[in-house]
Order: sequence, then structure tokens, then C-alpha cells
Amino acid sequence: MAKIENGRQSADSRSIRTISTSHMDDESSLGSDSEINGFTNDRHTDKYGFIGGAQQYSEQSAQDVPPEVLRQREVKWLDMLSNWNKWMVKRHKKVRLRCQKGIPPSLRGRAWLYLSGGKVKREQNRWKFEELDSQAGDPKELDVIEKDLHRQFPFHEMFVSRGGHGQQDLFRVLKAYTLYKPEEGYCQAQAPIAAVLLMHMPAEDAFWGLVQICEKYLPGYYSAGLEAIQLDGEIMYALTRRVSPLTYRHLEKQKIEPILYMTEWFMCVFSRTLPWASVLRVWDMFLCDGVKIIFRVGLVLLKCMLGTREKLKACQGQYETMELLRAIEPRYMQEGFLVREVLEVPVSERDIEREHHVQLKRWRKNRGELHCKSPPRMHGARAIMASEPPSRQDLRQNPTIIVKSLLPPPQPTPQLKKGEKKGKKKGSMKKTPPVTEIPNPYNLPGDPQLPLRDPLPQPTLRDSPVQTPLVNDTPLPNTPKDSPLPQQPALNDQPALNDQPALNDQPALNDQPALNDQPALNDQPVLNDQSLLKESPLQKSTQSLSSTEADHQDTYL
Repeated sequence: MAKIENGRQSADSRSIRTISTSHMDDESSLGSDSEINGFTNDRHTDKYGFIGGAQQYSEQSAQDVPPEVLRQREVKWLDMLSNWNKWMVKRHKKVRLRCQKGIPPSLRGRAWLYLSGGKVKREQNRWKFEELDSQAGDPKELDVIEKDLHRQFPFHEMFVSRGGHGQQDLFRVLKAYTLYKPEEGYCQAQAPIAAVLLMHMPAEDAFWGLVQICEKYLPGYYSAGLEAIQLDGEIMYALTRRVSPLTYRHLEKQKIEPILYMTEWFMCVFSRTLPWASVLRVWDMFLCDGVKIIFRVGLVLLKCMLGTREKLKACQGQYETMELLRAIEPRYMQEGFLVREVLEVPVSERDIEREHHVQLKRWRKNRGELHCKSPPRMHGARAIMASEPPSRQDLRQNPTIIVKSLLPPPQPTPQLKKGEKKGKKKGSMKKTPPVTEIPNPYNLPGDPQLPLRDPLPQPTLRDSPVQTPLVNDTPLPNTPKDSPLPQQPALNDQPALNDQPALNDQPALNDQPALNDQPALNDQPVLNDQSLLKESPLQKSTQSLSSTEADHQDTYL
């Protein structure tokens, strides 16, 4: 394979594992203690946690979301995370669309853990991380890890100080992975992956997220020889020929192999290349849809930088072309522009798998069998969930703050037996007692005269003489108080309404005695107790007073 003229990178299998070490060292030199301490007293941290560097927040590279829109998205994501299995099985397209719009920052860590399958992996392997964390580890691997700690995002507040909590957690995660996969060991490109995860979740969750990315999304990328990344480089080269033929011809003319420019892009998932706002959006889509997002981002950058003849005039040689790809113009990495272009690239999972079989066949023909046989690659969250179906217990959200409730615990609902239909039990409804029919004491004209149950008691009078109350101009008989009540006829024995005399036959209101002829209010008997109200037939009637007054005005006049 060809080597770069400046000697900084080479493509042989021995140096590919540290192909981006020199570039990382150049950036990490800015993060030494002496330089960091020079502005720690007056440093300003952006909303992502950066205090400087090329990945610090700027209005030109980011696309701010209004707070009200952000609150709405948070509510939607909370609903999805609470019913994750249902959403992934039945409404996966909606989940993908919301990942493309961007996961809310407050829920990004939890959403990444659910998308990658790290949540299920953690629940199925409880106490595994604590077990690995308590072990000593290989001294050779630990020595290499310690040398790489200060190189990971030296301008981020989590990793800005040597021996800080960020570097300690990063060391724990990387050491645990070397014990979890001793045959694979440690690779330098795993450190930025673990650091990005640690910025959004605890150490244990970051460990399982790293496991899922290395095993499901990018299998074989970090193994000895890095055959998987070389194979994907050939796939990238073939896809470039279809998406941007002009770029493909220029790279072929300059004999620039894909492994020279796409190793850091793919192995670090663009976490060291793009502005941080764009990195987060790319990771949202990558963890949802898989490795095709990385291919699309790489194709967009190649097409933007080498896709026109005017740009190719500025890079006539191999060195100029490589320098151009190292210094991508900021406008092409802007969050809104990059996401929009990535979604328009016509590369699907089927295209990648088809090209993978073609390149794998060519690899075996020219180089023989692969030395490291990695598991099949999973294209996104849905494929991962289908390969390892989670249980309801695995997807249950564990609260971080537990408050004891003062209310009594709810009673458990009885479980239905197999084959038993859910419904109301027989006899569960309370039987209402039958309504006793009370005859109306106020008869219509023409109805047979009904004897009353109880005579009105004789009230004690103050100043006025006793007067007998009238009903239908007929004085009530003075019956004894304890006399038995005569049997009332049933309502069904009453004459039909059609047999009632017409209203026109009723005596006119003018024929009624005038109101002035009624005794004055002062002449009314005064009641000493409430026996009249208790024993009155009107009190026992089921009909309302208003309806009685409307139908029998002549009764009260």
C-alpha cells in the first residue's frame, strides 16, 4: 500500500491501529496542564461542556431549538421510553423521524442506552461491571490506557484535569472492556467512543453502550489487524463511484486509498472531526439506523470537498488532497446543512450489504480468509432488538430518586385464569330495591275520590279560629289519628288519560273564588311542630311539586 508523503500516516496493518495517533497527539498537546491552567481562572463553559477548542459551541455551527419545541419533544420521548417495546415494534418509523430531528439533551443519554440495547444488556448482566471493575487488569493494557486518557477531549470540563472524575471513569470503562473482551484488547479509537458516552451517562451505562457499539454496530473495527475497517473502506470506495463519480476518479487518479482518510471518521464515529452539535445529531441517527449513517456522512464530506472541478484545481497532488480532507470547510459541517444532506444520500442498508458481499468475495480472492471472524453487523436499534428480544423487566425504567409515599399501597388486581374472559362478574352489580308506587293524593277532576291516608293533624291556633282545609271544595273528615288507612286502588286501575274530561270542560279560573276571599296569612293556623311536613301526603309523593302545580292549578285556588 502507498504511504503519505509527509510520513504521518501509513496503511500497513501494523500501523493502522495507531493511524490517528499523531493527529490526536497534535490536539492533545493543547490540553497539557500548563496550558490548561493558564485560563482555568477565567474560562467560560458552553452548553456542551467545552471551554475551548474547535468543537466549542458557536451560532454558525449549531442550530438552536426554541424552548417550547424542546419541551414538546421531551414529552414525546418520555412517552416512547415508557413504552419502548410497543414503539419499536409498531411505530419504528416515528422513532426514526424523531431521532433525525434530534433527541432532547435532557433525555439523550437514556435514549442512546435504549437505542443501542445497552439497557437490556445491563439488566441481563447485573453486577458484571462491578465485578470487572474490581479486577486488576492486564498491566500492559492499563499502561497504554493511562497514556491515552489526557488525549480525549482535553478542552471538555469532564476531562480537563488529570486524575479528575472524567478521566477516572474513562479508565474504569476501558479497563473493564479489556477484561470483558480479552481477545480483542484495547484500541485507541475506543477511548473517544467511551468519552462521548460518559458525557451523557454513568460509567456502567457507558460501558454497556461501548460493548454494544463494538459488538453490534461496528463489529471487528477494533480487533487486531482492523480487517473490518479496511473492508468497509473498499465499500466506501465503491459507493463513492456511484454517488460522486468526479470524486471517485480524482481519488483513483491520485491513488489515495480510503483507509488513509476514513479511518478516524469511522472508528471514532466523527466524534473528533465535526462540531459538537453535528456530532450529537450524527450519533442520534447512527444509534437508530446503524452504520449506513456513517457511510452517508463520509460521502457527503467527500462530495462537498472534491465534488466540483473548481475544488479539484486546488488539489493537484496526493498531499494537497489529503490536507483538504483534513481541513473540511465549516459550512459543510454545519448541523442543519449536514443532517439535510445526509438524509438525501441514496444509500440504504441493502446497498451496503450487497457491496459488502462483493468486497468480501474480492478480499478472499486476493488476500485469503479473514483472520478475525466478527459477528454479523446489526443495522440499527430495531435489528438489535429483534436479535435479542427484551423482557418487560429489562425495559423498566429505574427511578433515580425514590420518595416514600404516605398513601397505602394499591391492592393487587386478581389475575385472570387462562381462557377466562375479562368482564364483570355475575352478581357484582347491586340490585336496586323495587320502587314502591305511591298514589297521587291530588286527583284530577273526574277521577274517583280517593280517601287520604292520614288526616291533617289539628294544629293549635294562636288568635284565629280553627278552619278546616279544603280539597276540591270538600271538607276533610275528622278521622281519629290512629284509624287504619283504607286500601288504595292500584295505579293500573285508574281510568285511562283518554277518558279524562277535556281541559276545556274544567271550570274557568274566573269561576274560582277570588284570592281576596281566602283567609289572610295572619289568619292561617300556626304549627307548633314539624308533624305536618312529616306526615303530609305531598312529602311522600314521588312527583315534584312543580309538576303538580302545573297540572292541577284548580286544586290550590
